[in-house]
Amino acid sequence: MTMTLSPAATPGNIPRRTLAVAAAACVLWSPSRLHAARAMPSLDGAVGWLNSSPLTAQALRGKVVLVDFWTYSCINWQRTLPHVRAWADRYQDRGLVVIGVHTPEFSFEKDVDRVRQAAAQFRIDYPIAVDSRRAVWDAFGNRYWPALYFVDARGRIRHHHFGEGDFERSEKVIQQLLMEAGAKDVPMDPVRVTGTGSQAPADWAHLRTPETYVGRDRAANFASAGGMVLGRTARYAAPDRLRPDTWALAGDWTVGREAALLDGAHGRIVHSFHARDVHLVMGPAAPGKPVPFRVRLDGQPPGPAHGADIDAQGRGVLAEHRLYQLVRQPGPIHDRVFEVEFEKPGIEAYAFTFG
Repeated sequence: MTMTLSPAATPGNIPRRTLAVAAAACVLWSPSRLHAARAMPSLDGAVGWLNSSPLTAQALRGKVVLVDFWTYSCINWQRTLPHVRAWADRYQDRGLVVIGVHTPEFSFEKDVDRVRQAAAQFRIDYPIAVDSRRAVWDAFGNRYWPALYFVDARGRIRHHHFGEGDFERSEKVIQQLLMEAGAKDVPMDPVRVTGTGSQAPADWAHLRTPETYVGRDRAANFASAGGMVLGRTARYAAPDRLRPDTWALAGDWTVGREAALLDGAHGRIVHSFHARDVHLVMGPAAPGKPVPFRVRLDGQPPGPAHGADIDAQGRGVLAEHRLYQLVRQPGPIHDRVFEVEFEKPGIEAYAFTFG
C-alpha cells in the first residue's frame, strides 16, 4: 500500500484515518532493508519536558532511540501505545530510549497540564517532549500521528513507520539496532500485547466510515439543510434520513474552523456509520462545568453496544477535553445511525473517529 503526501500538507489537514488503513498492509521484514539515513534532528524546540530533564540528540549518542510522535486525542496513536509502552519496558535495560513527542492536533492539546494528565492516564513513564509549537515536528519533517522514528546508536534515523500496524517488523528493527550497538541477550521473540478500551485494535474487517471532522476547515459529508454557517450562531436541523457516512447538527450551534460550539440546550449531532466503534473528541467550553449527554443507536439506548464512557442507557457526562468512546458493538456490524444529545449548552465537538 502506497501513501502519498502533498508538500503543502500540515498537521491541520492530514486525516488521521488515512494513516490507519496502513495497518492492513503486510510487509516482509528483512535486516537488509535497514539503511543509513540522515542524522536525528534536534529536540531543542520542545517547550518543556515530562518525566525527564531535556534530552539532546548529542547526549543520546550510544543509545538506540525510538521517537514516537503523538497527540493524546488521536485514536490511531492510542491503539499503538500498548506496543510502544511494552517496547520501552522490555528493552530499556538493553539500551533503548523511547521519547514521546507530543505535537498537538487541536488547540486544547497545547495545554501542558492536559498533556501531563494524559500521560498519567495512559501510564506513560518514558520521556515526553512537549512540542506545542511544532518545532520538533518541523525539524523531523513529520506529517503523521502516530509516527515512529528508529535511531541507531550513532545518531542516524535508520527506519520509520507512519500510522498503525506493522508492530512485529518495528520490534525487529529495535532488536537489530540494539544488537548492532553491542547489546547482549536481546530477546528475539515479539512482545505479546493486548490493548483494552480505546487501545484495543480496530475491527478492520467492518470499518467503512472515515474520520469525520466537525470544524469547518476539514468538515465533509455534512447533511443539515443549508450547509454550515461559519463563526456565528445558526439553527440547524437534522434530516429525517441520512445517507451512509453523512452527519448533521440539530439545534443552535456556532461552527468554528476547528470545532462546533453548542449555544443552546438539547443540541444534537447525528451520524450514519458502519463500524464497530464510535469515538468523539469533545469537551466542555467552560472548565469545571460538566455537561450531561445521552447517546442513542437507531433511536434506542445502546444497551450492550455502549462504549466505555457511557452506560447501557446511553448516559454520560462531558467533563474534560479528550476522546470519548461512545459505542463498541458486540456484533453483528451493519449500517446504523448514531445520535448524541447534550442537555446543556457549552460543549465543543471536534472529530468523530471509528474503529
